[in-house]
Amino acid sequence: MPSLSQRLAGKVAIVTGAGSGIGQGCALMMARHGARVMGCDISAERAEATAATAHSEGFEFDSVHPCDLTQPAEVDRLVRATVARFGGIDTLVNAAATADFHWIEEMEYEAHWRHTLTAELDTVFLVCKAAWPQLKARGGGSIVNFASANAYVALKNSAALAHCAGKGGVLAMTRQLAMEGGPHKIRANTISPGMIVTGATRPVLERPELKAAVLEKKMIARLGQPEDIAWAVVYLTSDEASWVTGADFSIDGGATAW
Repeated sequence: MPSLSQRLAGKVAIVTGAGSGIGQGCALMMARHGARVMGCDISAERAEATAATAHSEGFEFDSVHPCDLTQPAEVDRLVRATVARFGGIDTLVNAAATADFHWIEEMEYEAHWRHTLTAELDTVFLVCKAAWPQLKARGGGSIVNFASANAYVALKNSAALAHCAGKGGVLAMTRQLAMEGGPHKIRANTISPGMIVTGATRPVLERPELKAAVLEKKMIARLGQPEDIAWAVVYLTSDEASWVTGADFSIDGGATAW
């Protein structure tokens, strides 16, 4: 695919979870709009596949993999590699996450609850903390974190207790980041996707009762694709959004509008 625009020309972006799903969609879309992108993923194979796609299209793209974002030393390695490769950081897109889905009666504290909150909250905090001095040094920048429609509503037939808590935490944390970042011209916003078709969600969507519950909530009667989210990320990380901070964008086909 050829370059789509130069809306992000000159900007350096870290995109976590770039090996698949929303993270991959955002990483490639940002590169196609002129950003220099450093991806990362826990899976080396997936990260290399994304990098190969970007390179085949002629874009500036590098990757740190495997990278475990629950480990502060690994996060620091990611930030150092980005600065060494591209000279600084302008944008963080914290797309990496994983969650365990169990009803409360079956949910185990460490294996499910704590694992989900670590993967959905700690990873965002650690990347923001490690990159914050670099954003300040650039005279500002943009952070995009991912909440979820589940931060607002419960979905029938979905055992998403820990996921709801984690994404609600991301929503609140990002508002605080926006306040703390204001004096430094660091903007922080969230996107709250509805159900997006990814490698992680396809098996879940094979359950007819869950897919029916998802589609019943949509005003636009289709499932989302990573590109639906990536277009919003391009806007939020561009200079077009220079007065947008502390905001949440519900990109969910209208699911939370009623």
